[in-house]
Amino acid sequence: MEEGALCALADRVAIGEVLAAYCRGLDRMDLDAVAALFTEDCAVSFGSHPALQSAGREALRRDLERLWRFRRTAHHLSNLEVRAAGDSAEAVSYVMAWHERPDGSTATLFGGYEDMLRREAGGWRIARRRQFMNGADAGFAAPIHPAPRRGPPPGWAPPPGLR
Repeated sequence: MEEGALCALADRVAIGEVLAAYCRGLDRMDLDAVAALFTEDCAVSFGSHPALQSAGREALRRDLERLWRFRRTAHHLSNLEVRAAGDSAEAVSYVMAWHERPDGSTATLFGGYEDMLRREAGGWRIARRRQFMNGADAGFAAPIHPAPRRGPPPGWAPPPGLR
């Protein structure tokens, strides 16, 4: 394997570790560790509500305190795609995020993250994040950005007997 391919592979692995550390940090509610995964000037948009928008690392750390309303969470990351070029990268990953409230009720989200990352002295950091939602159970009510999805072609209809 040539040196360039090895570097690309190392970047992909390092970026995957950053994204996994985000999920682990949220589940442990180690907000300092989570914030350290982002650039100082990061911009994060989980959804359309102003409380779901954060500008800067310190604001993100403070804004994520909203997750203290849950007793436990479990974030599972998958389907990672990374395109890195030099000291910048784009990544898309999928997440299943389960949340349990103090009363025992639960809320589960199926969605993902669209990220722009930047290599800094301490490694890769998330500079821009946009969360999207493919679906959720009835317990999840936050206004997360809907996932991009094409509509059917003109004239398309489901096969008879299928809905």
